[in-house]
Amino acid sequence: MIDDLEKSMALVQRMQAAFPMQAFTTKRVRGALRQDSKRDFPRECNVTEIRYMGDEGGIMCFLNFDFFDTPNVHIVSITHLQFGRKNPLSREIKAYCKHRIKRLRKLQDAAPF
Repeated sequence: MIDDLEKSMALVQRMQAAFPMQAFTTKRVRGALRQDSKRDFPRECNVTEIRYMGDEGGIMCFLNFDFFDTPNVHIVSITHLQFGRKNPLSREIKAYCKHRIKRLRKLQDAAPF
């Protein structure tokens, strides 16, 4: 298993209670979003919804960039976002992401190709 299900679901519940949450996207995420919609995306956004997609998907975040002219929903893994230090959950989120990335790398290194 990649995630501790109990800890992951507890984090999801705490995050849902804190909506909307300010987050910051990485250059990689903004580049991928730009490729799909041909528009520039700001670094800052709001997480308006999250879902736990099981061990394979982890925690996915629904992003709001305050664009009123697009019906697109932007969903990314929490591991591709950063949260400000003022967010009371930022340390817990960072620990979740660090653990998940570490476990994914371990699995990737152990996979036979």
